[in-house]
Amino acid sequence: MRKQFGAKPNKEELDRYATSKNWDGEKFVNFEKTGINISFQDIPKLLYKQFLDKKEREPKADISILSVNFKEFLKPSREAKFIWYGHSVLLMRIQETTILIDPMLGQNAAPISPFSVNRFSENTLELIDQFPEIDLALISHDHYDHLDLKSIKKLQGKVKKFGVALGVKRHLTKWGVEESIITEFDWWDDISINDIKITFTPSRHFSGRGLKDRAKSLWGGWVFKTSEENIWFSGDGGYGKHFKEIGEKMGPFDLGFIECGQYNEKWHQIHMFPKECIKASKEAGAKKVMPVHWGAFALAHHPWKEPVEKFLEVAEKENLEVLKPEPGEIFKIRDKFLYSWWEKYE
Repeated sequence: MRKQFGAKPNKEELDRYATSKNWDGEKFVNFEKTGINISFQDIPKLLYKQFLDKKEREPKADISILSVNFKEFLKPSREAKFIWYGHSVLLMRIQETTILIDPMLGQNAAPISPFSVNRFSENTLELIDQFPEIDLALISHDHYDHLDLKSIKKLQGKVKKFGVALGVKRHLTKWGVEESIITEFDWWDDISINDIKITFTPSRHFSGRGLKDRAKSLWGGWVFKTSEENIWFSGDGGYGKHFKEIGEKMGPFDLGFIECGQYNEKWHQIHMFPKECIKASKEAGAKKVMPVHWGAFALAHHPWKEPVEKFLEVAEKENLEVLKPEPGEIFKIRDKFLYSWWEKYE
């Protein structure tokens, strides 16, 4: 159980975090005041709803993940290729480089809780055995539904390099990842790999794996810019002024992977509602969008399909094209999707 918490920051690490403009002397902070509106009286009702009231919050059958033809995925292409595995897990092939984002493929998104939050799909950890070699694995922040101990353990030996939000490195090294292959990112930091400029962008969120490490590591999203395409992964977070800044500095984007799901009025400032997702996408300059952070776990109280259905409804009104691949499906930015795969789980 203790390993699940990761590592506490030591003095040397805290001194390094203090050099960030996003550190206030004790913790990392957002651009604007951000909080969660949960009182002590709210907690019993929220816990009951979260762990015991499953009506419409989970699909009636396990979601199957398509079998991937990795020979096809690895074929050279001027266009980026993608595979989505539910929630925020995204495997990308760009400029003959294989990149894996937020590889939480474990079965339980609440491993320290007495009640599990089970994945909608079975045996997903075994998918890692089928993965090709990963040139770069990226971690947007350290929450359990994005950074998973079992997945990291299984990925060791398969990943050449890790790129992580500032402060997340300490968790990986505690779990056995070599320090030399990990690069930490503050907001707007970037690296170049095989003609891909990768930039860590701000989001409005928080971090922490235990009671005493809240906001002791950073959170954010990623931009992937090549001579052919410009792709943005928003990361978790509520609506804020940073979307316009991302668009002005880094956009426009051929495709934006936008967080949509696990929202609630009581934590509205850290997770967007679908209408805000579309507003944020337009402000950032995304020409096409795809909702992520749904389709794998019931971490909020809305029906499991509601995020994508409302996202599509608002996007249609705003004339914004939405990509909606099935989990495990290889797709490109130009692809068209004629049916809504989740309807077969009604």
